[in-house]
Amino acid sequence: MGIFVDIIGFLYLLIISGLALYGLHNLFTTILYLHIKAYPRNRKIEPVDEWPPVTIQLPIFNEKYTVERLLRAVTGLDYPDGLLQIQVLDDSTDDTAQLVCRLADQYKARGVNIEYIHRDSRQGYKAGALDTGLRSASGQYIAIFDADFVPESDWLKRTVPLFQDPKLGCLQTRWGHTNRHYNSLTRAEAMAIDGHFIVEQTVRSRSDFFLNFNGTAGLWRRACIEDAGGWQYDTLTEDLDLSYRAQMRGWKIDYLPDVVVPAELPSQVEAFKKQQFRWAKGSFQVVRKILPQILERSDLPWHVRLLATLHLTGYIVHPLMLSLLLLTLPVGTLIPATFKIFPLSVLAGFGPPLLYLAATVPHGPSLGERFKLLPLLTILGFGISLSTSIAVLQGLISKGGVFTRTPKLNLNDESKTPKIIDGAYKPPISPLVWAEIGLGIYALLTMILLEPYVGWGIVPWMTIYALGYFYIAGLNLIEHAPKSSRWTLKKSPA
Repeated sequence: MGIFVDIIGFLYLLIISGLALYGLHNLFTTILYLHIKAYPRNRKIEPVDEWPPVTIQLPIFNEKYTVERLLRAVTGLDYPDGLLQIQVLDDSTDDTAQLVCRLADQYKARGVNIEYIHRDSRQGYKAGALDTGLRSASGQYIAIFDADFVPESDWLKRTVPLFQDPKLGCLQTRWGHTNRHYNSLTRAEAMAIDGHFIVEQTVRSRSDFFLNFNGTAGLWRRACIEDAGGWQYDTLTEDLDLSYRAQMRGWKIDYLPDVVVPAELPSQVEAFKKQQFRWAKGSFQVVRKILPQILERSDLPWHVRLLATLHLTGYIVHPLMLSLLLLTLPVGTLIPATFKIFPLSVLAGFGPPLLYLAATVPHGPSLGERFKLLPLLTILGFGISLSTSIAVLQGLISKGGVFTRTPKLNLNDESKTPKIIDGAYKPPISPLVWAEIGLGIYALLTMILLEPYVGWGIVPWMTIYALGYFYIAGLNLIEHAPKSSRWTLKKSPA
């Protein structure tokens, strides 16, 4: 029994230490951002003497609700005649294919240089489609937009000039949101994404740390893609993989926060969970593939390697959170004094909320509104920890996998009326919902059973766990209940 107690006590302290490390990383990032913010970057961009040829790649898979808007925006980009090629890389298996083919023909008839490429096989998924398009791409630079993104007409004119720096391999622009206020889930998602783009990406780009292309709304130098080994299919986050391979080859990735491309946030909880699952699994596939090489690079400063490690392994926080919940009851019952000997975790706990509060955007939520959203964002993070933990484990032991797209429905904050959507665009309810309810109940039992031992200090944490799991599971059940959705489903054609 004594050995068992020692083991769970050690594991508990190890988990707390890990969470504290990532919390302190967030705190450090926020402090660095506030310092950087006080000294805005003064970019000196020389006028372009001769505009280079650009190819815009649009990877599509069953996106009939957003593709018309996407093509309208991309064909409206301001760029010199004859220098812009548009590739529609369509892997669709539903009637999106017919729609996109017809639209492409219409634009071609108007004189637009647009190429429609349809693959019968989804080999390599998005990475495979991008690689296929690259073979016939005529551009010196490659812009990529997912189906739900809506670039402004001056996007190329504001990004291409920065590539006069010969070391620049990729330029990422900031994601905006077309449906930030659509429901409680999208409000929390928007705040999380703002934290990443406004704080984290700014700090990484300004401090010469490793950063990543986010898969869309970015511009690549074709020579960089080819020099880094091209698009590869062995991870589900081909963007993160290529970003690190390029930077390890000496290319620079930069970030342009002032150029914003609006996009749609997942409004269904199961779609959001599948998105996070893919990102978490893919990031840990990149950990297996890339991280050992980074750690072996003695030519890189130690702090750059450390921050790259924390960046790549960020999703490990979710398994740590889940493990902490499972261990709290036995630790509190057998060795409750353990709860009092690690005050560092309290300091580290300020990191994540301060990061999101610091992420101010023009025309975005005020500081007061972000304070109100913090509890929702917190319980959302706790609530998806089971699903994301499974993704992390899968990423550590397997390559590739099925690229499950995040369905987008052309939603915005003004469109609140019910709409008819294809049933195939609504993800089925996950069987994990019952495990999430079980974990919520376990958190409540832990709170009730431990309160006499450790006092009221246990109540807030277990309440957050319970609310997180009940929120995620509850949303899932509500969204799949008959006649409770904003959307009317229609059956997909056989």
